[in-house]
Amino acid sequence: MAETTETVSTEKTSRTVRVTLRVLAGIERLGNKLPHPFWLFVIMAGVVVALSAILDALGAFAISPADGERVEIKSLLSAEGLHMMVGDAVENFATFPPLALIIVVMLGVSVAERSGMLSALLRRTVTRVPAKYLTFALAFTGVCASVLSDAAYVVLIPLGALVFKAAGRSPILGTVVAFGSISAGYDASVLVTASDVLFAGITTSAVGLIDPDHVVNPLANYFFTAVSAVVLALVITLVTEFLLSKRTANMSVDGDGVDQSLGEMGLTAQERKGLRYSGLALLVLAALVAAALIPPASPFRGEDGGVLSSPIITGIAVVLGLAFLLMGAVYGRVVGTLPKAGDIPAAMAVGVRDLAPVMVLFFAASQFIAYFKWTSMGEVIAVRGADLLDALGVHPLAMLIGMILVAAVMNIFITSGSAQWTLIAPVFVPMFMLLDVPPETTQAVFRIADSATNLISPMSPYFVMALGFLQRYRKQAGIGTLMSLTLPISMVVLVSWTLLFVAWWLLGIPLGPGVDVR
Repeated sequence: MAETTETVSTEKTSRTVRVTLRVLAGIERLGNKLPHPFWLFVIMAGVVVALSAILDALGAFAISPADGERVEIKSLLSAEGLHMMVGDAVENFATFPPLALIIVVMLGVSVAERSGMLSALLRRTVTRVPAKYLTFALAFTGVCASVLSDAAYVVLIPLGALVFKAAGRSPILGTVVAFGSISAGYDASVLVTASDVLFAGITTSAVGLIDPDHVVNPLANYFFTAVSAVVLALVITLVTEFLLSKRTANMSVDGDGVDQSLGEMGLTAQERKGLRYSGLALLVLAALVAAALIPPASPFRGEDGGVLSSPIITGIAVVLGLAFLLMGAVYGRVVGTLPKAGDIPAAMAVGVRDLAPVMVLFFAASQFIAYFKWTSMGEVIAVRGADLLDALGVHPLAMLIGMILVAAVMNIFITSGSAQWTLIAPVFVPMFMLLDVPPETTQAVFRIADSATNLISPMSPYFVMALGFLQRYRKQAGIGTLMSLTLPISMVVLVSWTLLFVAWWLLGIPLGPGVDVR
């Protein structure tokens, strides 16, 4: 009788949930009709070609607020435009800012991942936490786990289920907390990640439409993302304890669970030793960096003698890649996963090989950006859009919140953050720059939208993966089950993270080292 009552109460979802599921089903059908991001950029490039010819024929122009010069749109179907599209294609790809940056970082990250160091670090973080802090620890680890990129889902979701089960709590809840924290907090972390480098490169490319000399540093949003990581972990903890724990209380566990035991997810003595030595290696590297920056006459300081203009800071991608490489190499040597020096280049090569899909996407994206920039369409649209918003008297903060909502909806369809940011940055970044909003601020706002709706997107392969893990503990779980558990996290994260940004803006707190929010 109790089981029947439970089944009925579980199956009878509220009208709100049913409506939400129908909407999401429609989104799934619509999203499935979207082309692969590569073809999306090819199509967009074709649209730019056609629009440039039309707008050139119509004489579209804008007056640059920088120098008062008339900016006219150039047609890509002219002789000069055709020469650019064919003759500069290789250069467009080779000089695409995110390309070299992501390769440099991933050379080091790949060594850390292949050695097993990143996985061991995650497991140690979660399995050694007292039960009363378990939810926060799992949420915080998940938010910061983006340093592992997509591997975070594979490692942390089953681990979350196991540690909750070991603590006498629902493994279903552990699965949801792990998946929700990784997805909803993907662009927030106390660590500098590959996404920071990637977004900085894309934003720098978009900034070039207005100010070719402005370079966005990968640390530009660090203060904001580090604080956001803590705040989001707390928010997810509160949602879990006050809402989701009650939602899962009546969900019986009728599956066999994952094949691994919590003991196997723990660390061996050798793995603990490897983490200690890799941590020492990181401390040595940090001491060397500090020693290079502290002396006023250090050659590693910038041309103006400043720390922020130092090549170590402006070239943080190299330092970040080196840190991961050093830690991974030391760990691998201690544990035996990378016993020989010759194993390290092989591990680095695997990282580059894994980037092949990204590089294919970047080729199409780089051409789209180059076309958009060459035609001056971006500058004209930005100036005209800024003039319109200025005439309407819309406050910049309101516009940024509007951008969050628009990009959050787009994120349900285009789950790749780099693809979406490449698509919209050339419009939003210059337009907001003309309204005196720094490009680093626009990038910070995009992070909110790019993360909050990840876990409710039926387009995401990790949604399907999370459902698979969930079904190991509850066989009858379906899309509605997972959606009813992740939707509260998504909405609360979207609202709370937006409010955090509003407070950040109003208080005028720097987003990163030397970067003002407004």
